[in-house]
Amino acid sequence: MTTDGFEKAPPQTRIIKRSLAIAGHRTSVSLEEAFWRELKALAARRGQQVSALVAEVDAARREANLSSAIRVFLLETLASRQ
Repeated sequence: MTTDGFEKAPPQTRIIKRSLAIAGHRTSVSLEEAFWRELKALAARRGQQVSALVAEVDAARREANLSSAIRVFLLETLASRQ
């Protein structure tokens, strides 16, 4: 527990905000560390930059915000591998 009375979140659940260039504009994406790790690993397996993979997710999403769309995309990708 921290001095303010709240428990500290495990590292994999902490939200990390990063800026990316997608379709010619800068945007910020907030994801838990575990999702950033998997996003980087998937991009590497595909031989892509993370920003290119996020651009694909962005182009395919409908009403969801980008962070949620990335989480669902990663979950579906991992599920389809099993």
